[in-house]
Amino acid sequence: MSRLEPTRSSVQYAVRKPLIEWLRAQDAAGKRVLDVGAGDRPYRELFPTAVAFDVPGNPYADLHGSLDAIPVEDASFDVALCLQVLEHVPDPAAAVRELRRVLRPGGIVLLSTHGIYPFHPNPDDLWRWTHQGLERLFLTNAEWTSVSVRPGAGTAGTIGMVVAHGLDLLAKRAHIRPAATPFVIALNALGEALDRSVPLLASTAPGTLHANYHVEAVA
Repeated sequence: MSRLEPTRSSVQYAVRKPLIEWLRAQDAAGKRVLDVGAGDRPYRELFPTAVAFDVPGNPYADLHGSLDAIPVEDASFDVALCLQVLEHVPDPAAAVRELRRVLRPGGIVLLSTHGIYPFHPNPDDLWRWTHQGLERLFLTNAEWTSVSVRPGAGTAGTIGMVVAHGLDLLAKRAHIRPAATPFVIALNALGEALDRSVPLLASTAPGTLHANYHVEAVA
């Protein structure tokens, strides 16, 4: 439930709270959904009929393989989810082309990935993005009707997240991890409040920082 109901005590709050709000706003009713890089299917409640695809060995997946060669027919899905996956794949361009291939005309890719985030290999952690970089990646690797890239948390939330990760890591190494929790909560609350109060912080203006981006690419 932590993915569906993130709390400020989590160092991942600045990523997960905007992400779940964005996903809850999507309308996938009656649509055929492919969950690419599904992991343990944390968003099954929102997309209960989704076909789960992941690497070989994942017992939660319906299909297995590589993201640059998904074992489905062309134009066979209305929605392709790809959540917190792109930073781990060796060839993001090939992945974007493959996501486009599986979509029917008018279908949509809903993709999220990191702007600024601590190193987290699973098994690799290869890429970080700007909103311009993600837009260019999509527009130069397939034909799209439209591509929209928006940040999740704003600058204050992102800075709070980075500091919270550092405090949590130090407390974990010192075997006093619970002692960091009140500070993590405060940092997340302050960052969220500042981003809501100062629109510039949540924008993509020069100098801003963003932990995560949400991409909507329409075929």
